[in-house]
Parts: sequence; C-alpha cells; structure tokens
Amino acid sequence: MLFCGPKKRGGLKSRAQRAHAPRPYAPRLVIMVKEPVAGRVKTRLARGIGTASATGVYRAMQASVVARLASDRRWQTILAVSPDTALRSPMLPERGVRSAQGGGDLGDRLQRLADTQPSGPVVIIGTDIPAITSADIAAAFRALGSHDAVFGPSSDGGYWLVGLKRFPRAANVFANVRWSTADALADTRANLIGRRTALLRVYDDIDTGDDLAAQRALIGRRILPRAARSR
Repeated sequence: MLFCGPKKRGGLKSRAQRAHAPRPYAPRLVIMVKEPVAGRVKTRLARGIGTASATGVYRAMQASVVARLASDRRWQTILAVSPDTALRSPMLPERGVRSAQGGGDLGDRLQRLADTQPSGPVVIIGTDIPAITSADIAAAFRALGSHDAVFGPSSDGGYWLVGLKRFPRAANVFANVRWSTADALADTRANLIGRRTALLRVYDDIDTGDDLAAQRALIGRRILPRAARSR
C-alpha cells in the first residue's frame, strides 16, 4: 500500500509529489522507519538515558538519515512505516513514498518488503546508523551489478543494510534467522548458498549510552563531518 499524499486541486501534483511518485523500474532504497512515540523506540537505549532522551535521539537520527538519502535521485526512496496505522503520521519524515511494513517478525517484514517492490534492485536499511551516506547506498547498488545480494555488516554479527538483485529471485532469504544475536548475518547468508554476496563497510548502531557517546557528533546532522564520511 503506497501513500503519496493528497493531490492538489485540479488533479495536478506538486513538484515534490512528482519527484517521489513510484517509478515502474528503478533502484529502490527502502528505509524502515518507526513512528517516534516514547516507549516504542530505542527501548534499550532508554534504560540508560531515559525514555524522552532516547526518543529524541531516534527522531533526530531518523530525520537526518532520511533527509540525507532520500534527496539522491539515483534511486527511488520508500519509507516502510511501522506501525501500519502510522502511514499518515505527521511525526514521520515527509520525503519518499510511504508503505506499510506489515505484520510478523523482522524476517517476515524484510521478505515482504523485498518481494512487493516493483522491478529493479532493492536495498533495505533502518535509521539506527547515523553515519550512513549516499556513497554507502551507491556502493550497495554497484555491488548488486555483479552480486545477487549485498550486506552492510555490524561488529555484533548483525547487519545494517541488505540489498537484493532479485533476478533471479531468491526465496526465503530471511527464514530461520536468529535476530538480535551474533548469528543474524551468518544465518541470512546461509539462506543464499550458491548465490554471490558482497560485503560493505562495518557500521554499528546506537543501542547503549556508550554507543551514543561515541557517535554523538553525528546525531541529527544531514551533512556529516568530513572524518565520518571518509572513515
């Protein structure tokens, strides 16, 4: 279910709406976003810095990551929204086409997002990595030119990005993955035996107060410091 916003009077769309309208074939960046409601986002971080502060951190990361990546015309940006009832929420970024994530665990939602996009390669990320740049997304799409899948690994055994060429289609990529464990990336790659996979640079998300302290300079910044961009 795509949400493009209301049309202007007379059936004409605004320039922004035309820019974000679904294209029949294009590289697609799917950004998984949550409505930034206190108590529903960054709950692990909230145990260390408080619910209000953790919600503010998430909102700032979400806004800056979406603004940084959705402005790039090399791909179509889709905001995959959770919960589904938040599709029209004013608390979410305005850029991109909105789509509901649907129900199920993370694997169910990732598989659905990968399967339901129109033709073309798909890259999926979240907004918990404040250092993601357009160069990272472009590198993922380049990798899909010669690989069936690409991953952005994290040091804890998970991954911050997954991309799929989707031709030929790989079924059940996210089945039986032990999410939130050190085996998440390995389990996903095991579902792709016989397929060509590529790895990008390592990034870590912000789950604890220590993580926040280490990356505080990146929070909420649309344009990152030079050192972060070249790391």
